[in-house]
Amino acid sequence: MLTVRMDEVGVRPGEWVLDLGCGFGRHAFEVARRGAHVVALDASEEEVRSTHAMFQAMRDAAEIDSRTVTASVRADATALPFPDHVFDRVICSEMLEHVRDDQRVLNEIARVTRPGGRVALTVPRWFPELVNWALSDAYHEVEGGHIRIYRRSALDGRVRSAGLLPVARHHSHALHTPYWWLKCLVGVSREDHLLVRAYHRMLVWDIMKRPRTTRYAETLLNPVLGKSWVLYAEKPPIT
Repeated sequence: MLTVRMDEVGVRPGEWVLDLGCGFGRHAFEVARRGAHVVALDASEEEVRSTHAMFQAMRDAAEIDSRTVTASVRADATALPFPDHVFDRVICSEMLEHVRDDQRVLNEIARVTRPGGRVALTVPRWFPELVNWALSDAYHEVEGGHIRIYRRSALDGRVRSAGLLPVARHHSHALHTPYWWLKCLVGVSREDHLLVRAYHRMLVWDIMKRPRTTRYAETLLNPVLGKSWVLYAEKPPIT
């Protein structure tokens, strides 16, 4: 389940892509399938190890071209261990809301992106996230949890301050918004709740089968209920 549209990012074979805050690697794996070299970076050792293992499994299954470079790195997003201008594309999905100094992370993203390169950023959308916080303190008051709710103007301003130019945006995952509202209402740890279990089964079925009915429904609902806001930005070329 991807939040970022790869065609909008412009991922092409042979390019270098950084998946910053990769989690368990969902975007990094799709980048590799498309023939781009990818570095998956996260602060979590568990997630970096899992991503590395999955890359190896994909190679064994011939899902990744033998010429494609993949790497899994544990590092601090506020001090990336890369020189300037090395990545053609950078993806940073659902990570900025977790870090204290998000401006410093954005500055680092801009630094490692080549002039003319493109960046994709995703954060929880303001209204669905506001409802989650109102329904449950446990949703965000946990170690490593969400520490801010973004308004579009605030993130746009931070992106521009980093020297990046917003060029496109959309919303994603409308079907996931009611699921999280339900979890926050009954208790975020109540995985055994009948309605939570039923909704989760529907989401898994949707992800695995991708039927036209739910695809059309989510496309229609995304502008209203999309859980994630996705922003694409470019680093201006050197003139």
